[in-house]
Amino acid sequence: MTQRLSLANVSPDLYKHLAALEGNIAANVEHSLYHLIKLRASMINGCAFCIDMHSTDALKSGETTARLFGLNAWWETPLYTDREIAALRLTDAVTRFGEHGVSDDVYDAAAAEFGDAIPYIVAAIGMINLWNRLAITFQATPASALATA
Repeated sequence: MTQRLSLANVSPDLYKHLAALEGNIAANVEHSLYHLIKLRASMINGCAFCIDMHSTDALKSGETTARLFGLNAWWETPLYTDREIAALRLTDAVTRFGEHGVSDDVYDAAAAEFGDAIPYIVAAIGMINLWNRLAITFQATPASALATA
């Protein structure tokens, strides 16, 4: 697979604005939670570029491989806190929007955990879904694949 284009090169102004918004969101979400959200949504969407980026970043930040691998079946393992589970449930629901949106029980559990920070959690989920769609459409090459080429 060959990368179709580089968003940063072809549309630098768009990229700059998206990156600035991403920075604002990231500054308002707990660092470890941010990585779990980014990686889980990227796994659901099948975005190799973002899976590579966010797993690498999470490992550098001290996340464990067991917790990263466990994201594919987070509901089956005791590796995550109640707060993380609320965020992961919300990540799954927002990423897999169906005709009924996010259920009240998923939203209420997340709102109870995050209070006034809930818009930033939802924005983090929304942004990674946007980044996933851009990377998949433009066939962005994961950094680890470039390193081994």
